[in-house]
Amino acid sequence: MFDFDATLPVMALQFILLAVILNAVFYKPLSKVLDERAEYIRQTEGGAKEQLAKTEALVQEYELQLSSARKQSQEIIAQAQAEAQKLASERVAAAQKEAIARKEAVAAEIAQQKEEAFRSLEGQVASLSRQILEKLLGPELVR
Repeated sequence: MFDFDATLPVMALQFILLAVILNAVFYKPLSKVLDERAEYIRQTEGGAKEQLAKTEALVQEYELQLSSARKQSQEIIAQAQAEAQKLASERVAAAQKEAIARKEAVAAEIAQQKEEAFRSLEGQVASLSRQILEKLLGPELVR
């Protein structure tokens, strides 16, 4: 089966020598590169986590500012609507007062014209009555 002669120690020595050479030439540099890459990934991941945390904090801050701005704009809109409603009410009231004043002025003018018409008609009635009496009774009896 196996011969345990001088070749076995030489083969073992060659195997150990090959393992040492491969370790020195190939595995150590490869391990070093893999370790450096792993460290770079950890650093990058840590930086990314920090940036993500900063970004989330900024997003929250901006959302707070945005909600505050929305509240302020809604308050401003409500205030403007209230002022517009008040102004419209004032203008409607002023227009109603003006309409009432014009109505009263027109009513007074109509009343005045009515009085003038009555006076004019009274004068005409008196003159027509006299003319009718003169025609019926004669001019000599009417005076």
